[in-house]
Formats: sequence, structure tokens, C-alpha cells
Amino acid sequence: MTAAAAAPPPPDPSLVLRQDRLDYTPVPGSVRLARRRAARLVGEWGCPRLAGDAALVVCEMASNALLHARVPGRMFRVHLMLLPAVLRVEVTDALGERLPVQRPVVGEPTCGRGLLLIAALAARWGVTPLVIGKTVWAEFDLKEEEGRGHVVQPA
Repeated sequence: MTAAAAAPPPPDPSLVLRQDRLDYTPVPGSVRLARRRAARLVGEWGCPRLAGDAALVVCEMASNALLHARVPGRMFRVHLMLLPAVLRVEVTDALGERLPVQRPVVGEPTCGRGLLLIAALAARWGVTPLVIGKTVWAEFDLKEEEGRGHVVQPA
């Protein structure tokens, strides 16, 4: 299990092979849509082994944005990036005062396992505070052959 990592520098835009960024309204149906979109895109990008895990991480992060960081009238953003050696998942919300904290799970709670799940699935995860809001991110290390079939060459 990994702990939240210090915020790495943002990925160099010139290294991003594929990306998808979409804003969602803060309603429960948006979590399902974000999860399905993430699974489909990650598979299409040549990383089918990571599609389910990335979708589950998006689901947990989007659920947290909906439940714990909802600001009336403000959307949350899901940003997926395929880099040469990493698949990065980010969810940005408008409430920077409430940073996620991984807590020990005691007993049989109905919630509180999301960050534990993210830590178990991703190689690294963390939080980047913003001027307004925050970005929760997770990274998956790619195997050598993953993501190579969809490299976008600069013009």
C-alpha cells in the first residue's frame, strides 16, 4: 500500500501521448459516466490491463468530489493522461479546504475505503492544492508494451 505522495510537477505537455479532459455536473449519474469513459479510453489507448483499475480509481475520486467537495454550481473535472511510462488520473474539484486523508478502517463502515482502494491500485497518489480547489491524482506505471500503439506524433 502506498501513501499519498508529494505533488510531483505537472507532466510536461510535450510528453503527453494521449489525454482526455471532461467536466461533470456534481450528480450521482456523473460518477458512472466518468467511470465508463475512463475504462473505454484507457483500453482504447492500448492499456486494457489498467482499464478496470483506472475506472475504479476515477469512480472513487469522482465519488469523493461529489460527496465531500461539492460546491453548488461548480463542476468537477476528470483528466486522464497517457505518458510514455505512466497513466495519470486526476479529478479536480472546487473545494480546496477539504483535503482527502486516508484513515484506518475500523469495523464495518459503509464508506471510508476509497483512498485505501486508490492506494492499493495505483503506484502513487496525492493531492495538489490549487488557488481554488484541489486536484487528487493517481499514477499507474505502464509495462513496456502498453500505450505504444497510439502515440501521437507532433506535426
